[in-house]
Amino acid sequence: MNAVIDPTTRHRLNVQGMGGVSDAKLAEIAPWQRMAWYVCATLAATGTALASPVLLFLLVPISLGGALSNVHPVDRIYNRFIAPRRGTGPLPLRTPQTRFACGLGTVWLIVTALMFQGGAKVAGYILGAGLTFVAGLVATTDICIPSMIYNALFKGGQPK
Repeated sequence: MNAVIDPTTRHRLNVQGMGGVSDAKLAEIAPWQRMAWYVCATLAATGTALASPVLLFLLVPISLGGALSNVHPVDRIYNRFIAPRRGTGPLPLRTPQTRFACGLGTVWLIVTALMFQGGAKVAGYILGAGLTFVAGLVATTDICIPSMIYNALFKGGQPK
């Protein structure tokens, strides 16, 4: 496979801490690298639309798993079932930037679920829409705002 990754995508993935992964590998797995973000954004959007604290709380262990492990729970599905069929090998390990994003998302999910559970639906919808937007942005464009925050706080603004 001689796929090429464009410079904009390369930069956005570098912001996520993927500077050590080759262009060839990223070109091969880039759409699959986003799978965890798609799943989380979709579940967050659904939980928000339904004002369902239960669904949002069910997403917490997935998000927390992404924060605590360098292999996101959704990546495990890819690595186990999809990568062998595609011949790509496992996804690269999650970086501190993306683990920070998952940690932030975990807290955001809990607060959003608590808002719905406590009857503060407007706050729940606002928080849930924001969470869905942030996760959806990285899922569709590779722009990861929490990674930018991580880099600003811990890397002097630099992605590497």
